[in-house]
Amino acid sequence: MGELIDFLQWPAMLASLAAAWLVASRQKKRRRAGFWVFLLSNILWVAWGLHDRAYALIALQLGLAAMNVRGVRNQKREPAQHKKGEPVED
Repeated sequence: MGELIDFLQWPAMLASLAAAWLVASRQKKRRRAGFWVFLLSNILWVAWGLHDRAYALIALQLGLAAMNVRGVRNQKREPAQHKKGEPVED
């Protein structure tokens, strides 16, 4: 079981990278998916951190998860815009 938990850091890292790529997208659907992938990575990091007693990492992931929830909420409220201020078409 310990080896499986140790392995969790790799999918967590890949999920974090994929989420960062998605959140940077101009497409609203990709940005929204990115926030959910970030939340998945937070869960994976917390599971790994509990096993390794990495309490600072757990605290970081909980803080980042709160920001991701805020991002999901804000994404629902505000229309996406280009740098010039025009709305992005979905």
